Amino acid sequence: MDGTARDTWTNTTHDWAAAVDAGHLDEVRADAAGCAPGGVAHLVLEVLAYPADEADARGAGRCVVTLHPGGSVSVRDDGRGTDTRVDEHGEAVRKPVMATKDLRFFDDPGAELLPDGHPRRGMSVVAALSTRLLHTNRRLDGAWTQRYEHGLPVTGLDPVEPDGTTGTCVTFHPDASLLPQSPLDADRLTRWAAHWPALDVRVLDERGLDERAASTGRDGG
Repeated sequence: MDGTARDTWTNTTHDWAAAVDAGHLDEVRADAAGCAPGGVAHLVLEVLAYPADEADARGAGRCVVTLHPGGSVSVRDDGRGTDTRVDEHGEAVRKPVMATKDLRFFDDPGAELLPDGHPRRGMSVVAALSTRLLHTNRRLDGAWTQRYEHGLPVTGLDPVEPDGTTGTCVTFHPDASLLPQSPLDADRLTRWAAHWPALDVRVLDERGLDERAASTGRDGG
């Protein structure tokens, strides 16, 4: 499909025709409590749901969640990397998972429930409710990174040096002024991650002097 017009690309999870849906991002920010009722913990689960999808498709996968000092969170997986294609102008185009709605979940009252018991809405909820978000994806045919502020891209899709791996890393800084306030507990995240048996999740808590590591019970290597 590379090298063809993006308006001919088949939509699966997101609409390839639009890189940004500002109205959708505004809608999320206006209803932060409804889109992320569990606060930051719910945002972590929204991100984890994507490598869980990938792990289900591939039969297995690994992911590391890191809770950083200062409140930011990183989620790194070993999947195939976010779908990135080349359009008819020779430009790399990444599936717009951050700045447009997930067509499967956002407007669906019957959307699947995440392990916290709240509906899945999509990655754009995480981006819209974060002051900053960095999305890096590594694929067999290249690697790119892009930075967002409240869901809006503030850099282009910048190539990065391949390192021989594939996968996605999302690092986000939740906007405390928008989100419901609730503690982010590493042990609880670990228990919730067991909801996805194909995904081996390790949670690293670097917020204190004593780093804690927890896993879903499988050897993370």
